[in-house]
Amino acid sequence: MTVTVYHNPACGTSRNVVQHLRDSGIEPVIVEYLKMPPDRATLKRLLARMGMTARELLRRRGTPYDEMGLDNPALTEDQLIDAMVKNPILIERPIVATDHAAKLCRPADLVRELIATEAAR
Repeated sequence: MTVTVYHNPACGTSRNVVQHLRDSGIEPVIVEYLKMPPDRATLKRLLARMGMTARELLRRRGTPYDEMGLDNPALTEDQLIDAMVKNPILIERPIVATDHAAKLCRPADLVRELIATEAAR
């Protein structure tokens, strides 16, 4: 099983998710998404796999969210995705992707559900 974590090492929740995976015997593929942001297609795939909208994945705290006016309800899904691709700090973290699913693991305990579901396959 391949497990990929879209990770920000400065984030405690993200670090906890990575540590939980390692404690479970899983060495995840780490993507430091601030240094290597997902492209548009990857972000769209992750959103679809998580069953989330771009608006639900937007991070507000510590980002240019307010300055960019991203709370405007007239903004389309594509416009929000474009904003996240250009400014990856806007992507909430950590996202954990397995062979069959993806989940925003905030709080960190949500990674347990994802791994249990994947192991049951």
